[in-house]
Amino acid sequence: MTTLSTLNKFKKDGTKFTCLTCYDSMFARMMEKAEIDTILIGDSLGMVVQGHDSTLPVTVNDMAYHTANIARSNKHALILADLPFMSYVTLPEAVANSRTLMQAGAHVIKIEGGSELCELVTTLAQAGTPTCVHLGLTPQSVNVFGGYKIQGRGDEAANKLLADAKAVVDAGAALLVLECVPAALAKAVTEAVAVPVIGIGAGADTDGQVLVMHDMLGMAHGRVPRFIHDFLTDERNSAHSIEGAFVLYQQSVREGSFPTEQHQFS
Repeated sequence: MTTLSTLNKFKKDGTKFTCLTCYDSMFARMMEKAEIDTILIGDSLGMVVQGHDSTLPVTVNDMAYHTANIARSNKHALILADLPFMSYVTLPEAVANSRTLMQAGAHVIKIEGGSELCELVTTLAQAGTPTCVHLGLTPQSVNVFGGYKIQGRGDEAANKLLADAKAVVDAGAALLVLECVPAALAKAVTEAVAVPVIGIGAGADTDGQVLVMHDMLGMAHGRVPRFIHDFLTDERNSAHSIEGAFVLYQQSVREGSFPTEQHQFS
């Protein structure tokens, strides 16, 4: 079974690792066979499962339901679960909602934000609950950003993101996710912190990579972000199957053939 100790060893050894979103038992079992290292029960389920236009309508009960689906069905991966929008505004509700997701089967709680999360990160760490802090393009803040935009461009924004990363790690964060930030900035953050860093649209130098499962299976609708690759129809997927796509993704990340320059931002 993959644990935080496994990921820390991967970082130390320079071994790249994988993460995919997952929401139900069947796909969780396929990911177990493909030996995907980590699974994220993302609040992205609001868009790809529930049909919403954003992640904002997702509830803690939604997250707990899908987390339990995965925990029953995959014993290989480290399981990360999102605390959804407005579910961790105050410390007491954040602790209560984290407990709900951990009791549903999560191993790590993922939260979005920067240094303002330090007190929560420390409180959860002291209570035996590891956190993964999501920096860069944080979908729960899409209305603040004015849309889905690249984050961390320019010296001021880059310095703030790097400072936020260091602050939450010092506070006790076990993992970081960087989304849609320039590749050079993602590399700097990865080298500056002791914990594993997972990237999406953040270049090849992060310790791990994450994609939304539906996107990497070619199910993205509308404008397809440049960091997505369709592993289902990739000619290297000799099995021409979903499980084959998961295996190819695992192999591609591990060997360093994904992501490439075409999948990153400058």
